[in-house]
Amino acid sequence: MKVFGISGSSGSGKTTLLDQLIPRFVAAGVRVAGIKHTHHGFDPDTPGKDSWRMRQAGCANVVLVGARHLTLMRRYPESEPSPELADALAVLPADTDLVLVEGYKRSDFPKLEVFRPSLGLPPLWPEVRSIVAVASDQPQAVAALTALPVLDLADLDAIYALVRDGACQLPPPYQTR
Repeated sequence: MKVFGISGSSGSGKTTLLDQLIPRFVAAGVRVAGIKHTHHGFDPDTPGKDSWRMRQAGCANVVLVGARHLTLMRRYPESEPSPELADALAVLPADTDLVLVEGYKRSDFPKLEVFRPSLGLPPLWPEVRSIVAVASDQPQAVAALTALPVLDLADLDAIYALVRDGACQLPPPYQTR
């Protein structure tokens, strides 16, 4: 299982880029999984439904199964730290070839930063050492600011190749199998 991240400020186009990359990997026969890390709380369950009631009654894990979906809802006590990347990787099937991660920007695995100068926000690459390249809608201007490789955000072939060739297998504690 190889892992590669897409990082950047909110509104930079991370999810849009993933929406364009994932079908290319799938068409190439790659079994892709996605991990989206958010700092905002969320609950995918519906209050009052059976699975919600099971969790309310005390189940630490509830698996909701439908005709074409399986969802694991795991509750972490508030006294414990938030789940880490290793926790998310541990629940993925062993036959996963590539995990594309949006978030976990401070974790140590290779990432591409999506950077748009027009947003007026500072880049992540000066502080996030695991960023290996930058994709931008203004590649010439950004290339003057960093020694990292800078790709045109519109050049999906180049970005695809970077992700394909830059994804890596993670050492422990990430390896869970």
